[in-house]
Amino acid sequence: MKPIRQITLTATILAVLAIVYSPLQAKNFVVPKAYMFGFSASFNDSIIYFTDIQEVDSVWFMQKKDILAGRSNYSNQLRDYCAQKFDQPKRTCVVICSEKRKTVEKKYDKIKRKYTQKKGSTYDVRFIPLSDFKFDAINMDEGTDESAAKPEKKNKKDKPKKDGKRPPRDGKMPPPPPNK
Repeated sequence: MKPIRQITLTATILAVLAIVYSPLQAKNFVVPKAYMFGFSASFNDSIIYFTDIQEVDSVWFMQKKDILAGRSNYSNQLRDYCAQKFDQPKRTCVVICSEKRKTVEKKYDKIKRKYTQKKGSTYDVRFIPLSDFKFDAINMDEGTDESAAKPEKKNKKDKPKKDGKRPPRDGKMPPPPPNK
């Protein structure tokens, strides 16, 4: 009886600690300026796009891991630009960011070397100048984050009614009913 009590007490304490400390880990903090660049590739062609290294004001980072908060929003900005400008909507876009310009320059050179200095490289590397594309700062403050808004629920009236028939578990559809 005593080991069960200890296990229950330990599980309760761990649950309380997880609830208390989880909001502390999820906090974001803003940095006055950070440096970032974008990289865009596609599995359907050999064209690789690089943006210039850009200085962006008011960038949010996650406190726990010290990584860019809302990084998908930044990569979506580059994806939308590629969709509009080059008519290539389904590109894989990555954004590299740091508070230190030197760190971003090292990563930029490393990735650029990977695609440009290989002999017989089949990649067509193109650069997007700062005059054509610039990252916009994303506000990740919990009070004003538009991307975290809950989607609207559909009314139950809009759903089509089910006829109560569903296929059997083996995946084969039963034959249609005879016409009368």
